[in-house]
Amino acid sequence: MNNHNNHKDCENIYLKWHEYAKSRQVDPLLSLYVDDAKLESPLVPAILDIPSGVLNGHAQLRQFFEEGVKCRPNELVRWYRTEKYYCDGTTLIWEYPWQIPDGEQIDILEVIELRNSKIAYHRIYWGWFGIGQLITSAIKKAEFQFDSRL
Repeated sequence: MNNHNNHKDCENIYLKWHEYAKSRQVDPLLSLYVDDAKLESPLVPAILDIPSGVLNGHAQLRQFFEEGVKCRPNELVRWYRTEKYYCDGTTLIWEYPWQIPDGEQIDILEVIELRNSKIAYHRIYWGWFGIGQLITSAIKKAEFQFDSRL
């Protein structure tokens, strides 16, 4: 495949991933991933209550996406991003920045590796603001579990 087509694949994933995730469309979102895709995120243990932040394959990704849809809305997930992204033909990167025109949002960097025009490996890195939100949520969850045992 030539480099122009690789960049078209990046642009396609950049546009569709955001659209499907924002509008909570699990099946179309999952269709952007190869069958044996890997996803890493600190949100995985928080949502699925498992120790690892790594998911493998459509079944695990589906569970994560479906549970993630149930956990929203969160007023700090604002989906603001610029039209800037990086693509070298097989790696796609973009940011949801912390500071946005009308306030703050969870700060995330999306790093995606493509294979056959689909997502093969997706890493989601959280910034200082987002990690702070995850820590606060984990503390509240632990306190609730402790209180419910009393």
